[in-house]
Amino acid sequence: MTIAKNTVCLWFNGDAEEAANFYTATFPDTQVTAVHRAPSDNPSTSQGQVLVVDFTVMGIACMGLNGGPAFKHSEAFSFQVASDDQAETDRYWDAIVGNGGQVSDCGWCKDKWGLSWQITPRALTEAMAKGGDIAKRAFEAMMTMQKIDVAAIDAAVAAA
Repeated sequence: MTIAKNTVCLWFNGDAEEAANFYTATFPDTQVTAVHRAPSDNPSTSQGQVLVVDFTVMGIACMGLNGGPAFKHSEAFSFQVASDDQAETDRYWDAIVGNGGQVSDCGWCKDKWGLSWQITPRALTEAMAKGGDIAKRAFEAMMTMQKIDVAAIDAAVAAA
C-alpha cells in the first residue's frame, strides 16, 4: 500500500462513501482506493461503520472522513475542473447540480454534500490569460453567468 505524501481531507457527516462513489461515477481518473471501518466506537462513528474513505478526484488524493456534523464545507475550498468544451462543462455541472447540488455564479456550484466546484471551460481560462481588453470582455461576460456558456465567452473574446 502506497500512502500519498499529501492528501486532501474532506469532512463528511456519515456519507463519505456515497460522495466518493458519486465522484467516481462522474469524473475521469477518479477512484475509491480503500474503505476503512472504525475499529472501535468514537464520537462520530460506531465500531464497524465507515470512518474513512480513501479516493482520488481526477488524480488528486483525497480522504473522506466521516467526522460527524460539527464542521461544514464552505466556498473557501473548491475543486476547479477544467472542461474542454460546452458538452463537458454541461456534463459535470448537470451531474453535480442534478444530484441534489446547488447552482451558484461564475461557474461555481455545490454538490449535495456542500463541497464547492468550479466548472471552468478552458476557453475562459485562456481568454483571461490573454489579459487586456480580451480578458476584460471575457470576465464581464462570465460575471453574468451561472454555468459558463462557452459560445458567449468566445463571442466576448471576438468582440472589438
